[in-house]
Amino acid sequence: MKKALVLSTLAVLLASSTALADTSGKRIALSNNYAGNSWRQAMLESWAKVTGPAAEQGIVAAADAFTTAENQATEQAAQIQNLILQGYDAIVLNAASPTALNGAVKEACDAGIVVVSFDGIVTEPCAYRIAVDFAAMGKAEVDYLKEALPEGGKLLEIRGLAGVFVDDEISKGIHEGVAENPQFEIVGSVHGDWAQDVAQKAVAGILPSLPSDIVGVVTQGGDGYGAAQAFAAAGRPTPLIIMGNRQDELAWWKEQKDASGYKTMSVSIAPGVSTLAFWVAQQILDGQKVPQDLVVPFLRIDQDNLEASLESTPAGGVANVEYSLEDAKKVIAEAM
Repeated sequence: MKKALVLSTLAVLLASSTALADTSGKRIALSNNYAGNSWRQAMLESWAKVTGPAAEQGIVAAADAFTTAENQATEQAAQIQNLILQGYDAIVLNAASPTALNGAVKEACDAGIVVVSFDGIVTEPCAYRIAVDFAAMGKAEVDYLKEALPEGGKLLEIRGLAGVFVDDEISKGIHEGVAENPQFEIVGSVHGDWAQDVAQKAVAGILPSLPSDIVGVVTQGGDGYGAAQAFAAAGRPTPLIIMGNRQDELAWWKEQKDASGYKTMSVSIAPGVSTLAFWVAQQILDGQKVPQDLVVPFLRIDQDNLEASLESTPAGGVANVEYSLEDAKKVIAEAM
C-alpha cells in the first residue's frame, strides 16, 4: 500500500512537471520602433488581425501594440521600461538597434518577462530572435542580376533605415554578392528608409553625380517604385530595379511588363512575421521549449507569379503571409 502511494505521488509530480502553463491570463505587448512606411503599417495590421481574435478567444488576456514616434533607441528603451512597470508577461520587439536596447531587454528578462525580437532583432542573450537571413536576401538580388545581366555593369544601392540590423545585413549580403561578381560595381549608395517618397528624393539627389550607364538598382523594399519615378523624372533610361513586394512596386512592374516585357524580381520579409513572433511568445509562456534563434524564409516574387501576387496584395499594402499557432509550432519543431 505504501509503495503504491509513493508511485502514485511520483506520477502526479511527473505529470505536473510536464504540464503546460495556462496563457489565458497572460498579457503580451508589441514594442515597435517605427511605423513610417507601408511594410510597418502592414505589420501592425497583421498583428491586430491575428492577436485580436486570440485575445477574444481567451488564448491570451491582451496583445497590445505600442509604436514609438521616432526610430530612436532611447525612446524605445523607455517604452520597454514602461511595459515592464505595466506588468506585461511578454514583449514582442521590433528593435531600433541590435545593441542599444540590450540594457532594457535585460531588465525585462530579469523581471521574468519573455522578450521575443523579430525583424529588427537584439543581441541580448536572454532574448529570443526571429529573423530572415537578410544577408542571404541581399545576396539573392545579386544572384538574380548576374543571370539577368551577365555582362555586369554599374549599380546603385538603396539602403534602408540607418543603424538598424536589417539595413546592415541586407547591405552586407549585396556587397558580398558584388565581391563574388566583379563584373558589377556599386557606384552610389543612398538611404531610402524603406519608404517610396524618401527613396525617390534620395535617388533624385544622387543621380546627377552618377554615370549615365546604371544597369541595375539593388534595394531593400519600399524603394523600387520611388527609384523608378526618380529615373523617369531625370529623363534617364530605367535600369533593372529589384522590387520589395510593395503593391505600388508590383503594379508599376506589371505596367512595364505589359508594355515592354520589363523583367525583374521582388523580395522582402513578410510583414506577418509579427504574428509568428506573437505565437512564439505565447508558446514560451505556455511552457514550451523554444530555440533562442529562429529563421524564417523571405518572400520572393518572380516574373511568372507577379500577377497572382499583385492580385492578392491590397492597394497601398505589401505582399504578405500571416502565421497561425500551428505554423508557429511547425517553425519551432523544425528549429529543434
